[in-house]
Amino acid sequence: QVQLVESGGGLVQPGGSLRLSCAASGNIFGIHSRGWYRQAPGKERELVAEITPGGSTNFGVFVKGRFTISRDNDKNILYLQMNSLKSEDTAVYYCKFTFWARGEAWGQGTQVTVSS
Repeated sequence: QVQLVESGGGLVQPGGSLRLSCAASGNIFGIHSRGWYRQAPGKERELVAEITPGGSTNFGVFVKGRFTISRDNDKNILYLQMNSLKSEDTAVYYCKFTFWARGEAWGQGTQVTVSS
């Protein structure tokens, strides 16, 4: 079993930055990809960014170079650096690990609010 715990969310002004962290514990092996998703009120959950063990990345079209995804394999932490934040980035951000043979695991989410 895998446990994922996100942190780093909060209130930030438009144009500001936040770094989200996702700490993983448990049976962390056989990973296909790690990713960040978000869900705003009344909207479907959408991909923000994902990264494979080989380092390949994929981003939602709305990111447009503003966010960076990275990982610390020694500490089993996944990061999302978000810059130039906009009000439309307001959402709950979730961490997700996808496994080759064990489905997926989600964190509980962290709220990001972009407002002046």
